[in-house]
Amino acid sequence: MKTEHSNKFEEVTVQTEAIFKGKIISLQVDHVRLPNGEMATREIVRHPGAVCVLAVVNGRMLVVEQYRKPLGRSQVEIPAGKLDPGEDPMEAARRELEEETGYRCGELKLISSFYTSPGFADELLHLYYAEGLTAGEAHLDEDEFLDCEALTLEEAKRYMAEGRISDAKTITALYAWQAYQLTGSF
Repeated sequence: MKTEHSNKFEEVTVQTEAIFKGKIISLQVDHVRLPNGEMATREIVRHPGAVCVLAVVNGRMLVVEQYRKPLGRSQVEIPAGKLDPGEDPMEAARRELEEETGYRCGELKLISSFYTSPGFADELLHLYYAEGLTAGEAHLDEDEFLDCEALTLEEAKRYMAEGRISDAKTITALYAWQAYQLTGSF
């Protein structure tokens, strides 16, 4: 997701130090020259990107509840997952929806692609709307433990008020769904 804008704020990388390379992310420290000529450091998390799916069945949004170690608690979220190297985001969205909920979709529409935390990470998240859903069987990864449920818009808003839904992708999807209900478009 690159766009051409003014480069008057560009920070030129002088040196990059690789700090960590894991299964999902890597961390680097860049030494940069600021627009005023001064030097600074930037800690950057590199991520392969991810997908998430707003899937509505009989007026209810499919969500999964799972434990999130960084938060130290369970979280209710829309189905999502990281992209494999070279994987098409739309195919990844189909895969994650079926793996986590058991549902297959006839059609996917891209709602938006957005950066999750551009101050320190390059993760690009692709949010899709799934249509033509048919129930099936979930196929969780061996290290995945979750429950799937379907919420009305009101229930989802209550979960958000209670803090059970508190991640950006699910909140974004929730408001996109609300806009869709009101206007018929995203």
